[in-house]
Amino acid sequence: MRALVLLLAVLAIPAAAAAQDGRGFGPVIPKGKGEQCVAETDYMRRFHMTELTHQRDETMQRGVRTKRFSLNECVTCHATTDSAGRPVSINAPGQFCASCHEYAAVTIDCFQCHAAKPGDGGRAGLPSPFPMTAAANPETVQ
Repeated sequence: MRALVLLLAVLAIPAAAAAQDGRGFGPVIPKGKGEQCVAETDYMRRFHMTELTHQRDETMQRGVRTKRFSLNECVTCHATTDSAGRPVSINAPGQFCASCHEYAAVTIDCFQCHAAKPGDGGRAGLPSPFPMTAAANPETVQ
């Protein structure tokens, strides 16, 4: 019985600490800059990857470009700035995307091709997860 009480007490310490700082369990998610998201928060938390994948398919395979679930629009709204007012990479620790993905232990691979800051214009500068792409580029084939 003492072991059970001790175990419950040890398990209650993180819960008490989380309750004390007012955030409860889960990641701390910075608020976006816009008035409202393109869909309800609960929907976006559950289905954002499905929507981003659908948007990717529509854009890349069919040439249809819309803003509703555009990754660029997401980054524009959810990127934060440093003390000098410069955008901080969306995949930096504590930033919007990183806060949930770190908590859920999910790798963010969007920014291997897409700019991770508004106005960056190019790739995020990360190595490609696809080693075969070098062979597809005639400039890199010897």
